[in-house]
Amino acid sequence: MNKKFVILAFVIAIIMFAGFYFCFQNRTEAETEKEFSNLGPKLVIAQGNALLALSPIPQTEIKVVKRMKVLTTAYSSTVWQTDDTPFITASGTYVKDGIVANNLLAFGTKIRFPEIYGDKVFVVEDRMHWEKGYYHVDIWFPSYYEAKNFGAKTTYIEVIKEI
Repeated sequence: MNKKFVILAFVIAIIMFAGFYFCFQNRTEAETEKEFSNLGPKLVIAQGNALLALSPIPQTEIKVVKRMKVLTTAYSSTVWQTDDTPFITASGTYVKDGIVANNLLAFGTKIRFPEIYGDKVFVVEDRMHWEKGYYHVDIWFPSYYEAKNFGAKTTYIEVIKEI
């Protein structure tokens, strides 16, 4: 009887964990933050057992400096789409979510694609072949499949500056 109870409790715990996991796996960090923001100050575990309250990070204001119509495409870290160092951008950083390639804007320029990604901020850290011109932005994706599925879109970008 005792062994059956332990097994049953274990199965219930696994089912509860799986339900919680699938409930939250498709949420963005912003959605999760918004849902739990009313819980008060955030707590951090320090040295394994101490809790420290942290105040929220102050939000910076964003000013749109310029709005431009561009062709937007996508690329991934495959050698035939890049050079022989596919995980290093032209500015010398490693590729990550939010990296874009463009030949007009300076490295470090922050931009948004409001029609496609809303308020998500991207940073110019890579370059494209010179034949692509200035009004073409390439968004980095972690896989060839994701980049291919993005396709090509004519849209507006906003060049932004944090105040």
